Amino acid sequence: MVKFNPKKHPTSLPPNRPSCLRLLLFVDERSGSQQHTQQILDYLNYLEQEHLFELEVLEVGEHPDLAEHFRLIATPSLVRIYPQPKHVLAGGDLVAQLKRLWSQWQEDTAKMAQASEDRTSPTTMTLDIVSDPLEQIQLAEEIFRLKRENEELQEQLHFKNQILEMFVHDLRNPLTAASIAVETLKIAYQQPDFEKFRDLFPQLYRQARAQFQLMNRMISDILQATKGQSGALQLQLHSVALGPLCQELLQQFTERIQNHRLNMIEDIPQDLPRVYADAELIRQVLTNLLDNAIKYTPPGGNITISLLHRTSQKIQVSIIDTGLGIPPEKQNHIFEGHFRLKRDAGIEGYGIGLSLCRQVVNAHYGRIWVNSVPQEGSAFHFTLPVCR
Repeated sequence: MVKFNPKKHPTSLPPNRPSCLRLLLFVDERSGSQQHTQQILDYLNYLEQEHLFELEVLEVGEHPDLAEHFRLIATPSLVRIYPQPKHVLAGGDLVAQLKRLWSQWQEDTAKMAQASEDRTSPTTMTLDIVSDPLEQIQLAEEIFRLKRENEELQEQLHFKNQILEMFVHDLRNPLTAASIAVETLKIAYQQPDFEKFRDLFPQLYRQARAQFQLMNRMISDILQATKGQSGALQLQLHSVALGPLCQELLQQFTERIQNHRLNMIEDIPQDLPRVYADAELIRQVLTNLLDNAIKYTPPGGNITISLLHRTSQKIQVSIIDTGLGIPPEKQNHIFEGHFRLKRDAGIEGYGIGLSLCRQVVNAHYGRIWVNSVPQEGSAFHFTLPVCR
């Protein structure tokens, strides 16, 4: 049984058992806190009858470095140092807090033990040979941090491998279609009577061009996703006339909009001020938003592009469709990396287009958001800074 003795406190933790809950109790010698401390120790003694855990009682005055490390502002304080992450309890209701959290702490310890079947792993061996409590805690936290970094790197690697597999798979279709169109043009041109195939040439040319544009967008999305993850998004900022840029882009989409039997509505004022932006990146944002609007709008629907001078500092761009819409519970997630709705599994894309749009707009100190009603349509808006 542990009794409170302000003159005697252990200076090192008991032998490490990786599967065991490990606690530090920080106390001081003030007479007013000793009764409170003893209540905590009594409750821990009670728990010790049924649960395995390790406890060290530390005098704050003798270990100010540990108190500083855990940023303790009151005593007594109880710190869970294993399993990670650490958990600090402080205040006048310490026993009540402990009662509320004890079951969860036991579950966390059991899960950690289940995940660490090798009791002689390098991590455990390293901790065993360190006797200083602060060094031991710092080492444990560093190992925990490295594990989390490793998990994040593994997740990024898995994401990139997944994207690469999807890219290679999806690239085959437009590459095959473009190759067939170009090869057909070559064969027809080599025929002695190639003049009779002349009416076929424009159609084959448009088909090949459309497929090459699709491949270019796919490659741009992949490269931009890689830049975004590595934090290497570099802006080439200039004064940009947003209206002409939008109209030029719409010309490239004209044939596709007509093929999908959609109505294109433009609301682009002639007197808009210029914006301070990277024209190519903004072109990519517009391309992604228009591409999505076309993909998700049924024949006969409308797509609207609207530019609005909202304030003296911002231009708002809106791409509005009358398509499938987005469920309310998903609208906060669609700008996340590689997020896709289940319904979109059969539609080309990687779920990174909107994530790239957010990265680009944020890099311009703008804002991007969506308003959507399922089965009625979606309105994507973003803002850009006006040139001063």
